Amino acid sequence: MDDPERSVDADRLWRDIERTGEFGATVSEPERRGRTAPTGSEANGAARDYLRDRMNEAGLSVDVDAVGNVRGRWVPDGADPERAAVAAGSHLDSVPEGGIFDGPLGVYAALEAVRAMQDAGVRPGRPVEVVSFTGEEGSRFGGGLVGSSVATGKRGVEETLALTDDDGVTLADALGGVGYRGEGRLDAAAWDAWIELHVEQHTRLEETGARAGVVTDITGITHVHATVEGAADHAGSTPMADRTDALAAAADVIGAVEDGAREEAADGGTAVGTVGSLSVEPDATNVVPGRVDLGVDLRDVERASVDRTLAALEESLSRVETERGVETSTERSIDLDPTPTSERVRAALREAAGAADVEALDTHSGAAHDTMHVADVTDAGLLFAPSRDGVSHSPREWTSRTDCAAATRVLTGALWRLGD
Repeated sequence: MDDPERSVDADRLWRDIERTGEFGATVSEPERRGRTAPTGSEANGAARDYLRDRMNEAGLSVDVDAVGNVRGRWVPDGADPERAAVAAGSHLDSVPEGGIFDGPLGVYAALEAVRAMQDAGVRPGRPVEVVSFTGEEGSRFGGGLVGSSVATGKRGVEETLALTDDDGVTLADALGGVGYRGEGRLDAAAWDAWIELHVEQHTRLEETGARAGVVTDITGITHVHATVEGAADHAGSTPMADRTDALAAAADVIGAVEDGAREEAADGGTAVGTVGSLSVEPDATNVVPGRVDLGVDLRDVERASVDRTLAALEESLSRVETERGVETSTERSIDLDPTPTSERVRAALREAAGAADVEALDTHSGAAHDTMHVADVTDAGLLFAPSRDGVSHSPREWTSRTDCAAATRVLTGALWRLGD
């Protein structure tokens, strides 16, 4: 019996990632590969079919729950099938014109970990499950983290199936159309532990030369929809002193968000603040803007920091009401607290990295992942592989074959340790 980390087959892993990248492919060039595979699309269905076939080849039993979460279960010889499983995985859906690693790396690294344990003759005492969650990206249904929100009991099955895309197609119909509307509900709370491997989407690993990142905290996220209402007027005949310009007022608000986040990020902080969407009415060059809708994204691994930046936003809205005569309103559409990962899982990842001779760095995640939900119901960890130039959600997203394999060796060792 060999250490399973040594049995990771880099070529086999790479073939699975590249093959998945062919479903919905938009760009196919050396080190530049793009795909569009939103949940329930033909490309997403084909990617699911390919995964199911690979799971069957590896001797896993495969099932699909009512919202399309795919699970492959391996019960090693001698393992107690009644013991809580250890699980790993990610997602197969993509954003439009996304890359080939975000999601599929985590799914196929989990499957490769099982195959490596099988090849090494390692038989954990617990079942091991490989999972592909539905709709992590949210580019078609539900805003993201859809399958994991159901698996953790945060969203009901029926309300989730009733979600619609921009064309009015329900998630239920989309999943049914590709043959992945199953039965029951995957229960993440039943797992003993969970690990997700993902590309970093940042440059910390690349800059330090580390081959893996052990995530200590996943950022909190608050999305605010803010509205500034002024008065639309003629751009030529309305004196400057008589204007109630909603866009000029919104510009003050945008500056306040940036200033607040910069203050929180000073001296090595991790806060970020973004006004990423702007809708101006009536949106005509010769009309003073009468209304502006802003989409604000605030993030940090410290909740108090997010709250302070949020307070700066709200103070700026109050100020422009007084100084510019506009009316404002806000609504929070997302409000997720920062999520610490499990120390037990982090310890297993660090031990596995040492055993595999892979340099690992403790870091944090500035992006949301399914692990945010899973961490609320069981011990959960998140592992990063280096991401060239930090690029993600783009055909330029790239993680080398060597780095994919190195991070998978760490994942394999950690699952083995947690499952023993």
